[in-house]
Amino acid sequence: MPATVVYRDKSEKLDGSRYEMIAWQVPVSEDFPQGLKYSFQYMDADGDTLLRFDNSPHHLDVGRHHRHTPDGEIEALEYTGLRDLINQFQNEVNEIYEQQTD
Repeated sequence: MPATVVYRDKSEKLDGSRYEMIAWQVPVSEDFPQGLKYSFQYMDADGDTLLRFDNSPHHLDVGRHHRHTPDGEIEALEYTGLRDLINQFQNEVNEIYEQQTD
């Protein structure tokens, strides 16, 4: 079964920051036990990462589902479903945007 896009969204804010979100249904495997692969990224106008959520199997020491912060921290995320993850990411994007534009 090839990867199938199940969610995609992108938007640009007034300050030039932007986010891109994509999730794919993939075959269930050791790397993707939920059959889902995703990458959500929020970046400033210069393309520097402000926030990223993903489930790349490269950071299993912090958890399969994790977030990257601008200071290089990688923190575990609790995964309760794609919709919850989308909502959490969008809420955090809005918080960061408000802090950046105050």
